[in-house]
Amino acid sequence: MDILTALASAAFGSTVYLTALSTVDWLNRMGPKVKVIGLVATGVVLCAVVGLIAVAGKGVVVGFIVGAVLTPPVHRILQRRGRVTNS
Repeated sequence: MDILTALASAAFGSTVYLTALSTVDWLNRMGPKVKVIGLVATGVVLCAVVGLIAVAGKGVVVGFIVGAVLTPPVHRILQRRGRVTNS
C-alpha cells in the first residue's frame, strides 16, 4: 500500500463528505420537489463514487474510508471553534 495514495484518497474522502454535506444543506432550503430530486441525484453520485473507489486498489479504499470517517468530528470541532471566536 502506497502511503501517498492513501493520503490522497483520505483528502478525496474528506472532500466528498464536505461536498455532500453542503449539497444536502443547500437542498434543505429548496422546495419539496427540488429537494427530493436533488437528494436522489446526490445519492446516485455518491454510490458511483463509492463504486469507483471500491474498484481501485486497497490503499485507495483505506485512505478514502479514513478521510470520510475523520472529517465529520474535525468539521464539528472547527465549527465550534469558529462560534467561540466569533462570540
